[in-house]
Amino acid sequence: MEQVLTVACKIEVSPEVAPKLEATLQAFSDACTYINQTVDPKLTNKPRIQGLVYEQVREQFGLSANLAIRAIARVSSNRKTAKQKGNPVRAFKPTSVDYDARIFAFREKDWTVSLTLVGGRERFKLAIGNYQVGLLKGANPSSATLCKRQDGSYYVNIQIKSEATEPIPSKRVIGVDLGRRDIAVTSLGDQWDGKQITDVRDKFARVRSSLQQKASKGTRSTRRRARQILQRLSGRERRYQTWLNHNISKLIVLSALQHNAIIAIEDLTGIRERTNQQPRSKTERRRSNIWAFFQLRWFLSYKAVKYGVEVVAVNPAYTSQTCHKCLHIHPIKGKSYRSGKVFKCGHCGNHCDADENGSKVISIVGASVNMLGGSVLSCNLADCIRATESPRLKVVG
Repeated sequence: MEQVLTVACKIEVSPEVAPKLEATLQAFSDACTYINQTVDPKLTNKPRIQGLVYEQVREQFGLSANLAIRAIARVSSNRKTAKQKGNPVRAFKPTSVDYDARIFAFREKDWTVSLTLVGGRERFKLAIGNYQVGLLKGANPSSATLCKRQDGSYYVNIQIKSEATEPIPSKRVIGVDLGRRDIAVTSLGDQWDGKQITDVRDKFARVRSSLQQKASKGTRSTRRRARQILQRLSGRERRYQTWLNHNISKLIVLSALQHNAIIAIEDLTGIRERTNQQPRSKTERRRSNIWAFFQLRWFLSYKAVKYGVEVVAVNPAYTSQTCHKCLHIHPIKGKSYRSGKVFKCGHCGNHCDADENGSKVISIVGASVNMLGGSVLSCNLADCIRATESPRLKVVG
C-alpha cells in the first residue's frame, strides 16, 4: 500500500525573483479560468480537454508545455470533484501552481528546489526545520505545489510517496469518542479535556468581535490595521487547532500501536448540518462549528496508515445512549440515561462518565465490524431488544 505525505516547505524568495513567481501564479490561474470557460462544462476527461485548448493556452498565457498540461489537469480534477458535490467550477485564484517531475526538482545536498516559472527556471533555498528535514532526507519526490499564503510568503508543498506499513491484525479495539466538551475520550481511559481549549477559543472570539467592529466603524487607518490583525489572528487560531489535533491523533495512534489494537471512531459526516438544526444559543452554535472534527479524523487516519494501525468508522447512532455493560437504552423514546457528563443506566445500575461510556460502546460496535462471522455484540443484541422491547436498539449494530 502506498502512502502520500505532503511536506510544507517555506522557500526563500529574493526581490528580483518574486515578480516571476507572481507572474506564474497569475498566468496559471488565468489559464485555468480560460479552460473552464472555453470548454464544455460537462467535459471532465483530461486528454479530450487537452486536445481542445492546449495550443491556445500555451500561446495566450506564456506557460511551458508541462505547466499548460498541469493547468488542464487542475481543471479536469476540479470538475470531477465539483460534479460529485453538484456544484459548478466558477473561477481559479492565483494562489497555487501544480508541478510534476519535469518542471520540479528537489536537491538534498544544498536543500533547494528548482521550479519552472514564466520566463525560465529558478532555484530556491528551503527555509525548513528538523521535522521537514527528517521527512525529506533520502526522499526522491516527483511532484509538488507552489503556494502563496495570505501573509505573502511562498511555500512548496512537496509530495512524498512511501510504502505504508501493513495493518496489524488484531481482535482488540480501542473506541474513541469525539466531542467538544472533551475533545477525545478513549475506551482505555485516556481523555483530552476541552475546557481550556474552549476558553482559548472564546478569547479568540471576543478579540475577533472587537476587531471586526473597529474594522467597520473606525478611521481609515484603524480599519486597515484591524483587518491586518484579524488576518494574523485567523492564522494563529488555525495553527493552534492544527497543532492540537496533531498531538491528540498521534497519542491515540501510538496507544493503539502499543496495545496492538484497532481504532474505532464515529462517522461524524454531516454532524454540523444536523446539530445546527437544533435550537441553540449563538455562543453554543459558534463553539460547535469552529472545532475541526474532520481534521482530527483525517490526522488519525493518515498517522494510523503510517504505523500500520487499522481505523474503522462506525455508525454514531445511540452510541452515547447505550450502556456499555448491558447494551440497554432508555425504553421511552426521547429520554436517555445520559445527563450531561454522567451516565447512569436504569437497567443494570452502571454509573460512569458519559463520554467514557460512549467510547466503550464504540469499541464494542467496532469489534462487531472488525470480526467477521459475528461478535459478542451480535450475541447480546437479541437479549437487549427483548429486555427493552425497543426496535431502536437495532441501529446500534
